[in-house]
Amino acid sequence: MEMFMRLPDAVRTALREHGTDRPLARTELDDGGWAFASRTTLIVTSGGGEVTVDREWCDVDRATADPETGTITVEWVDGGAPLVLRLAPKGRASFPQALRERVQWSVVHAAPVNLPDGRSARVAVRRRANGDMFSQVVGGADLDLSDPVVAAAVDAAESRARSAVGLPM
Repeated sequence: MEMFMRLPDAVRTALREHGTDRPLARTELDDGGWAFASRTTLIVTSGGGEVTVDREWCDVDRATADPETGTITVEWVDGGAPLVLRLAPKGRASFPQALRERVQWSVVHAAPVNLPDGRSARVAVRRRANGDMFSQVVGGADLDLSDPVVAAAVDAAESRARSAVGLPM
């Protein structure tokens, strides 16, 4: 239980009650909350121990760390508002690396999709914590799948990605 030794009691209790698997890395946030990279999920708690974020790694599109500002910005594949984690000055350096490794582990195959008018999207085959694989299409707000040309390009790319890893279309 070394991972839980210096956590506030409320945070430690919340993690136990949440039933998460053992965190691989953690970091304290500047608001008193904590961020945890477990094998299966990204978990963020408030300083009072309330779980405020609980998302699988395959939900993360990308994450960027800015050492100058001490922030990590997590972008979601569903286009939801980015999560900005403001690390406490004594935050652990291992957390960004664990976050990166878990997101990369979830990506089995990815390929860009060039669309008309210079737009682009990405198709990916991702892995859930239980090993199940599935495909995702990630694009900007301007990705219009009702456009037959766009839909055909995305469908073809998704089919190639799924085929590359042995998934049926």
